[in-house]
Amino acid sequence: MEWTRLLSTKRQRQNRYKSQKYGDADLRSEFEKDYHRIIGSASFRRLQDKTQVFPLDKSDFIRTRLTHSMEVSSLAKSLGQNIGESILVHKKDSSFTVQMKEDICNILQCAGLIHDIGNPPFGHYGEAAIREWFERNLPLLTYHGTSLEELLEPQMREDFYHFEGNAQALRLVQQISHFLVDENGMNLTYALLNTIIKYPVASTKIHPESGDIREKKMGYYYADRELFEDIVSETGAGNHRHPLTFILEAADDIAYKTADIEDAFVKRFLTYHSLRDELRKLQNREKKYADPEEKDQNWFCPADKLVELYDRAKKNGVDDPGDYAVKNWIVKAQGFLIGCATSGFTSHYEEIMEGTYKKDLFAGTLAEGLVKLLGEIACKCVFKTETIYRMEVKEAVMLDNLLDRFVGAAIKYDDPTQKLNSIEERLISFISNNYKKCISLSCRRKIRGLSSLSETSAGYGLYLWYDRQLCEEAVSGIECDYGIKENISE
Repeated sequence: MEWTRLLSTKRQRQNRYKSQKYGDADLRSEFEKDYHRIIGSASFRRLQDKTQVFPLDKSDFIRTRLTHSMEVSSLAKSLGQNIGESILVHKKDSSFTVQMKEDICNILQCAGLIHDIGNPPFGHYGEAAIREWFERNLPLLTYHGTSLEELLEPQMREDFYHFEGNAQALRLVQQISHFLVDENGMNLTYALLNTIIKYPVASTKIHPESGDIREKKMGYYYADRELFEDIVSETGAGNHRHPLTFILEAADDIAYKTADIEDAFVKRFLTYHSLRDELRKLQNREKKYADPEEKDQNWFCPADKLVELYDRAKKNGVDDPGDYAVKNWIVKAQGFLIGCATSGFTSHYEEIMEGTYKKDLFAGTLAEGLVKLLGEIACKCVFKTETIYRMEVKEAVMLDNLLDRFVGAAIKYDDPTQKLNSIEERLISFISNNYKKCISLSCRRKIRGLSSLSETSAGYGLYLWYDRQLCEEAVSGIECDYGIKENISE
């Protein structure tokens, strides 16, 4: 892979507005234009009402998908600056320029903002609830007496069974968001779009047991395969991860793994003493944290640092030394993780550029154990608690109710042989004209030129799939408090 192609400024639709007299008066780079398109989109603003960890929380101190995305954006840009500078200083690539460093920073800043834009309400549990609904119900649904499973091609079926927020993000930014203004959605640069495709494989090629991180989940829907192929052909990434994807993922890991600890502490799921004890276990397990002969100034002893901050707070008369210690430790830990991710990228630079690197940037670094531990603490102290389980049960009821109601209407929608009943008409009216126009246009494009359509034809199966996608997009795009507002949570 080559940076000149990886940083492609191509868009689905190129700029049509260029003054003959003055040329292009817009002095922004193409990636700076991406940033402003994202900030101005309703899809981005909608993240403020989507869950990060704690659903429906009214505290300003608990993160939403919007605040999380802003944090990832900031961390990703910082990592881009560090890594870009490291490539230049250590002469890792003679073709890499200062301008490329600036470009990757801008791309990563944008990628951080939209990396979760396709996530449904209630976070990863929402994804699981949608997948499980289709696993239960897709085999039971029929169209004119024929099972929908028979009408769908294999990848279409697997797309529903492996519903994935990352794949949804690509579809959202390029087809649905801003559709009434531009049928290419936000019409973002291919370099940016390639960066947010974390898993460059179809739903039929998922192999999480392979050990190759790119095969862990799917990265694009059947509906977007042509767009995906155009993107990776233009950037030269092919079926490999874009190098910037590794950096984006590291920024995401740093943001949510440290933020989950902080939010858990604020919500009193976690105490200073319990965090200290868990970090002490890690430090005792890993000799590198304890051996003075091996340590250097860049090493981060997590338990010792937390205790040091606590003692400093007590000495200075801070009212709540535990609060001071934990929140300041988060900042220190983030700095340490940024350094390790930078090292991980530059140490494996050749493999990453060749498309042969199969792990994340923390693998084999000093931070690997800490990253794993933070995830385990959040899982044990937050995600697997009765409080969260109770919320997730309510969330599942909401999503199941919405899908139960919308799917029947979506199957009939645009079918001249079937009439919507009064309830179904009202359900369809809740779906924005933006979504409906987008889906209808996509359908017409796919079936145009076919003289006849049978229920078992691939063309008709695709048409149905788009209609089903209409339902899925309507549900995945709602805010986390929708069900509460509409009194359908019971």
